[in-house]
Amino acid sequence: MSNKKLQINEEVRDKEVRLIGAEGEQLGIMSSEKAFNIAMESNLDLVKIAPQAKPPVCKVMDYGKYRFEQAKREKENKKNQRTFDIKEVRLSLNIDVHDFNTKLNNALKFIKKGDKVKVSIRFRGREMGHPEQGYDTMNRFAKACEEVAVIEKPAKLEGRNMLMFLAPKPNK
Repeated sequence: MSNKKLQINEEVRDKEVRLIGAEGEQLGIMSSEKAFNIAMESNLDLVKIAPQAKPPVCKVMDYGKYRFEQAKREKENKKNQRTFDIKEVRLSLNIDVHDFNTKLNNALKFIKKGDKVKVSIRFRGREMGHPEQGYDTMNRFAKACEEVAVIEKPAKLEGRNMLMFLAPKPNK
């Protein structure tokens, strides 16, 4: 509703409209001129809220207050929306224990911050002949993260890359 401009007062030019009063009561079907006059008598605006209906639905309301309330609602929704980034951690097939732990700590830090983590292994040369080693490394990594993360997409070989996505565990 907010991205389209609503028709108000004189902009409503339909032959007849279904009118809803300021308190939400049905006032029935009438000409748009009569509906506009009713709105003017009560010092409010005539706003077309459902243009696709047959006949279109109009409501008597304070348009300024309505727009303010709507903007407030949208702001509240935007505030409650959680945005997260996807951080990448690259492992190698024959990664050493200390390197593995460093990458693991980085991934845990990202997950605790609320970001998703993309874990990838790039197979080079003859490593392509041993995808099971990649799965072992990925499973070890996922097992180490299982306290704070859930596997969103399990490890999967795509060309020369093996990818796995981890997401923060939902709070209960």
